[in-house]
Amino acid sequence: MGQATETAPADASIVVGIVDDLAIGLTIHDASDGRLVYANRTAMLAGVGGTGDRTFASVERAVEIGGCRYDVVTAIDVTEQRRLAEKLADRAFFDELTGLPKGELIQQTVEDMVARSAAPFALSFIDVDNFKFVNDYYGHAAGDRLLKKIAERIAETARPTDVLARVGGDEFVFVTTPIASLSDIAPEIERLSARFKDPFFIDGSEIFISASIGVSLFPLHGRSYETLRASADSAMYRVKEIAKGGVKLFDAKLSEAATARMEVEQRLRGAIRDKRICCAFQPKIDFRSDRIVGLEVLLRWRDEDGVNHLPGAFITLAIELGLMDSITMIILQQVIDQIDLINDAFGPNASISLNVAAKQAGDLSFMIGLAEAIRDTGYPERFILELTEEAFLSKGDFQSHVLPILKEIGIGVSIDDFGVGYSSLSALAEITADELKVDRSFITGIHNKPRNQSILRMIELLGTSLGMRIVVEGIETFEELAYIEAATRISCAQGYYFAKPMFLQEPNKGAGTYPASRPARAQRFGAPSRAAQDRRR
Repeated sequence: MGQATETAPADASIVVGIVDDLAIGLTIHDASDGRLVYANRTAMLAGVGGTGDRTFASVERAVEIGGCRYDVVTAIDVTEQRRLAEKLADRAFFDELTGLPKGELIQQTVEDMVARSAAPFALSFIDVDNFKFVNDYYGHAAGDRLLKKIAERIAETARPTDVLARVGGDEFVFVTTPIASLSDIAPEIERLSARFKDPFFIDGSEIFISASIGVSLFPLHGRSYETLRASADSAMYRVKEIAKGGVKLFDAKLSEAATARMEVEQRLRGAIRDKRICCAFQPKIDFRSDRIVGLEVLLRWRDEDGVNHLPGAFITLAIELGLMDSITMIILQQVIDQIDLINDAFGPNASISLNVAAKQAGDLSFMIGLAEAIRDTGYPERFILELTEEAFLSKGDFQSHVLPILKEIGIGVSIDDFGVGYSSLSALAEITADELKVDRSFITGIHNKPRNQSILRMIELLGTSLGMRIVVEGIETFEELAYIEAATRISCAQGYYFAKPMFLQEPNKGAGTYPASRPARAQRFGAPSRAAQDRRR
């Protein structure tokens, strides 16, 4: 403790002046009668406890001096701290872009409504269709402005008692309350859906979008926010499966479908954990010289019973769940582990093609990691990454950032399934790739389809002029191959006519290697198509 000293009058005036100008408010009252003894300037101007838009925090204590008791109150301005706390609270519960409540707040609101046994209400889960394409083509800034306009347009349909929240990037929850009956809510939701048919004008561009809407009812479809949201979410996904841009009310069958989907998801996650994702190999053939020039690595999921599932049964779900990155790296590691078997079966110079989803191709961090892993194999020049047109044409990082990295390392790039995407042939001029794979849909029965023949000739001409190697997929009959040989200069193909996908580590389940596994062409002439057999993807 400091020691008391005798204070000269001049010193006392200095102390009073300092205390008077302190940013901390100070008031002294006589404890016996409440008489104000002293108040400095800050206390007089602000008033203890706050004034106007300022907020003060005060502390009171009793002091005894010379036998007299005084109540001393100090107050500090905490306005900025209060504003910061309010700002943090807003960020926690309100969306910064749209100003709408976030998921936590809408959840609490619905739970409160359920707890007090509120009147029946509807919970709509709204998902903007193909919003990623808006970001890809118009940029994220335009996408943000579009989301704000979407929020405003939905809010325009709301009644004073309704609640709207943004719960995800392009997802909204809309609570319509109260409702008298199902017939009461149907017109409201249909009217909301119709509002999306009008174009949005963003930065001088007219943008058309749609939204898929799933609806659940309280208490019919659940008595908690999580149940109601899950029900509406299931209905929304059913809309997307049938025709995007529609509205669907939840029913029990959707719950069964959601349960089945969850079961597949859990099994798939377990397969990734247990490394039961495996790869089969299908050769690419130079049929004019009867040589294997490459192979495609094809994904398979081996379940708990040893049954191999084709990608069509799970690939969409894996992409949606963000599991493809792990799967791709598992497949790459298996290729590395089996490289000696690959060399024995297909030759040490055969290229190795890996499939990469469009969503992965736009992920700069993942693609850099994949490229570095391929570089570290010591033979990166043997690898080709097969991507669909979407990966090349979206305004993401692939063309501008990823492609130069791949080229520098020596990794080839192929346009897979060309012709079935949303591009035109003219879009090829914007793409830098080493290989173009013509989708099987153009090849099946091509000897009897003049239109497909014309399309193939145009693809060949344009692809060749741009320096791309042409590969035709899905050759299954002698007639298809005979037409390709006679009518085009294409020399590379892939399909069941040459070899089925094979497991090199399980030769009993494989189909051998080309050309020993391929019957003579004369024997295959007129043979039935194998289109109904096990597809490679």
